[in-house]
Amino acid sequence: MSGEQRRKKLLDILAGSKEPVAGMMLAKQFQVSRQVIVQDIALLRANGTDILSTSRGYLIMPTQQEASRVFKVLHSDDQTEEELTLVVDLGGKVRDVFIYHKVYGIVRADMKIRSRKDIQVFLDDIRSGKSRLLKNVTSGYHYHTVAAEDVQTLDAIQDELDKRGMLAQLQEDEPKELRYGSTG
Repeated sequence: MSGEQRRKKLLDILAGSKEPVAGMMLAKQFQVSRQVIVQDIALLRANGTDILSTSRGYLIMPTQQEASRVFKVLHSDDQTEEELTLVVDLGGKVRDVFIYHKVYGIVRADMKIRSRKDIQVFLDDIRSGKSRLLKNVTSGYHYHTVAAEDVQTLDAIQDELDKRGMLAQLQEDEPKELRYGSTG
């Protein structure tokens, strides 16, 4: 059996198990050393499979479907912390920030903000004076892709942004893919 065939079968075994599968048991089943199994797991991880190593063996992490939505927002620089805190406190993750520039098109930057600590790191970087907020290129208008466990969480975030006057209306000349809506 080739290494590729073994890794495919190894993946099938892990995918079919709800409990951790011991590396030693896998090594015996495939008649290889435990080190070969460790290397196979490393290769599977490198190819994007989320495998957890536990004291009892290997387990494929269940994939959790996230919902996401793009929000167009407008606020002052001083309200940036309030906006980001609102999102994470309600259970959202700010994936990115982007602007729609009428000449350059969409200019996007990853943010990956999931916690108040992430917010403080981001704000400290901005306050260092090395760069300014991207929103200032377009008079404060900007967008965030926000992810959450479910659509209800996104609805709550949208409602709170609207209540605080931070949610901006899309204009006719903006691309249609920026319309509010959820994706899986």
